[in-house]
Amino acid sequence: MKMHHWTGLCLITLLAACGGGGGGDDDDEPIAPTPDPQVTVTVTDGTTQRSFVITLSPTQAPVTVANFLGYVRSGWYNGIAFHRHAPGFVLQGGGYLAPLGTTALPAAKAASAPIALEVGKGLSNTRYTVAMARTNVLDSATSEFYVNLANNTFLDTSGGGYAVFGQVTSGTDVIDAFQTAPCVATLWLAAGECLPTPNLVIVSAVQTR
Repeated sequence: MKMHHWTGLCLITLLAACGGGGGGDDDDEPIAPTPDPQVTVTVTDGTTQRSFVITLSPTQAPVTVANFLGYVRSGWYNGIAFHRHAPGFVLQGGGYLAPLGTTALPAAKAASAPIALEVGKGLSNTRYTVAMARTNVLDSATSEFYVNLANNTFLDTSGGGYAVFGQVTSGTDVIDAFQTAPCVATLWLAAGECLPTPNLVIVSAVQTR
């Protein structure tokens, strides 16, 4: 399966207890786990704004998470549309500025250099996970990502695999609503796929944790 390119402080405090004239024992405080970073994505259809939260997985996909956060922190995704809805499969965006029409796909927004593919590290393309789109070249992912709308675990290995780097942990109802939004066929999408119309446009993608 080919995802088209039209188309990611723990402190150990050592406390020394000393008694007068006597020795002391050192007690280590428990190490508090570092929470995984989160990104809140706000999307509009031109009338209503809705948000969902992606919790990232830097332990399993450090390169992919750092790449995604680089785009987020620069505001790169602002104004980008979700250009591909494959019903029951994926919702893909991250490459093209709105507005998008049905007859011609504009040139992709210039992205940063491609990154290495991170697969086989315990993350799977299950429903509501977020993964990187790429061409048939393994190390070709840049800015485009997709949300799995079903358990697409075959994507873990298909054609070399597709890198999952997070999961929608809040706002899954928003993703469900996107699936039922108006969507039309275009000249540049595969049969059975459609362009959300009105466009679903990212207003902001902000790191919120």
